[in-house]
Amino acid sequence: MSTTTMGAGRDPYATTAADEAAADGATVYSSGGGDWDDLADEVTSLHEERVVVNMGPQHPSTHGVLRLILELDGETVTEARAGIGYLHTGIEKNMEFRTWVQGVTFCTRMDYLTPMFQETAYCLAVEKLLGITDDVPARASIIRVLMMELTRISSHLVCLGTGGMEMGATTVMTVGFRERERVFKVIEAVTGLRMNNAFIRPGGVAQDVLPEHIALCREQVPLIRRGLGELERLINENPIVKGRMVDVGILDLTGCVALGITGPMLRSTGLPHDLRRAAPYCGYEGYDFDVVTWDSSDAYGRLRVRMEEMYQSLRIIEQACDKLEATPGPVMVADPRIAWPAQLAVGSDGMGNSLDHIRHIMGESMESLIHHFKLVTEGFRVPPGQVYVAVESAKGELGCHAVSDGATRPYRVHFRDPSFNNLQATSLVCEGGQVADVIVAVASIDPVMGGVDR
Repeated sequence: MSTTTMGAGRDPYATTAADEAAADGATVYSSGGGDWDDLADEVTSLHEERVVVNMGPQHPSTHGVLRLILELDGETVTEARAGIGYLHTGIEKNMEFRTWVQGVTFCTRMDYLTPMFQETAYCLAVEKLLGITDDVPARASIIRVLMMELTRISSHLVCLGTGGMEMGATTVMTVGFRERERVFKVIEAVTGLRMNNAFIRPGGVAQDVLPEHIALCREQVPLIRRGLGELERLINENPIVKGRMVDVGILDLTGCVALGITGPMLRSTGLPHDLRRAAPYCGYEGYDFDVVTWDSSDAYGRLRVRMEEMYQSLRIIEQACDKLEATPGPVMVADPRIAWPAQLAVGSDGMGNSLDHIRHIMGESMESLIHHFKLVTEGFRVPPGQVYVAVESAKGELGCHAVSDGATRPYRVHFRDPSFNNLQATSLVCEGGQVADVIVAVASIDPVMGGVDR
């Protein structure tokens, strides 16, 4: 940005002599430049046969509004830069002006493909600040695991489906999204919404999983497993898929560790790092599943890791259904100073508090009505302190750093979104490859810009 004091020269923005006279002696700010102008000027001055291509931020293959600035030498990418920030929504700042419970409604919208993971990480952080981690009912933790694993499958299906579509395999997308609808059938039955659920709350979950929900889940799991088999037959040994993905977007273990990259990208290098095993939460230590790895460090290895992870998620889902049938009880902490009503009912006005709760606060206890009013409008206080809690999202380590000053609202909440960290690898996985490989490499990172920009 340059600053120019007008008076000696002509104001380039003035339209009339009167405007120029009014602007005489004033300060005019002119902004310009940026990555695009700098690169274009550099290429022009060197007089070389290089081309600078601006891909995005509306390109259909960039998983949202991601901007890629590519410098090409023929068909070879010699330099790649990622431009982010086009989907910035101020979620973290907005959470500072809402109660601790209302924060769930914001963080669930960050990575819109993995809402349950954000909700869980945030609620675990709030519960740790409150000192009630061990008080969360076992049934609530099982429901959280069930919802997270369903979400993991949904996210991976989008990654594989859109990645196939970007390579021209439309059938991969249609099969992937068909199976995703089966997942959403269960999630919507339990939470009332397909995404942006705000279902997991500090202290537990919004409402219980009913026997008919478990039956629906058991009904869908074999169908999803069969659909995954169909997807495998379409892509795993497909020579076109392997031709486009093998040895493309290579990033080895050293590069992943240096950049703090986690999730399927890290496990495709052969390192079995998974927070569900390394630092269990929500009772994951009680589930039987395998940490999936591959050894190729390329886009094809990430595809195979995600494919097998979905099978492992189905194993966990089946175990969670068994645990729910064997673990009756509440789904919200007993402390009335924290617990929102968690036995909701569907009435004429949609989903709301159970009739028993309404009857109690409206007709039996004035104190309960006052407490309910203050809990909803003002919220509960959280002791001063700060915590960091991480969960294994579908894309890697999702961390929540929550800071409290003792008030009813967060002082600061910051998320370590795996898409943001993993996107650092863009230049490493793209440079040296072909232009067509850029789409495959970025798709294998699986970034979602809502989580990146927040």
